[in-house]
Amino acid sequence: MTDEVAVLLAPGFEEIEAVTVIDVLRRAGIEVTTLAVREREVPGAHGITVVADATLTDAGARAFAWVVLPGGLPGATTLRDDPQVQAFVRAQHRRGGELAAICAAPIALAQADVLHGRRVTSYPGFEAQLGDVSYEASAVVDDGSVVTSRGVGTALAFALALVTRLRGERVAAELAARMLVPRPPA
Repeated sequence: MTDEVAVLLAPGFEEIEAVTVIDVLRRAGIEVTTLAVREREVPGAHGITVVADATLTDAGARAFAWVVLPGGLPGATTLRDDPQVQAFVRAQHRRGGELAAICAAPIALAQADVLHGRRVTSYPGFEAQLGDVSYEASAVVDDGSVVTSRGVGTALAFALALVTRLRGERVAAELAARMLVPRPPA
């Protein structure tokens, strides 16, 4: 398995959350593949259409270091309810791959039964759909193989947390400085 990251795009995904993660990870030199749940042209929640690199079907059983799920509605509910997405997330978890979700998308991780007993966060109002978790109202919650975040306003912090996990704090701090993103002192 490489350090390649897959970002899943379902119709109605939150554009800022998806594109911020893709952009920041690529700036850090991390290979990112966007995977459409259905057709490669994926309409976002706010009318911005993104052409994915491939479809989830094209990816098959391909292994990724990380699978990232952006939020947005109805994108997050599609991720939760789509059997192929659920199988992909469960396979990622079984093989020891990392998972990340932002905004409402942690509901898809809960549906895949990978959140039990973990520390997580989500967009406010989705807590009850996450199951038996330790909920935190933090911008980003890193609980080992699962990283979650709250929403559009935390997308940069979420993306930089993923860079930290993949490339280390030094690379994340240098990237944040180049992008003029304020970072809390270590």
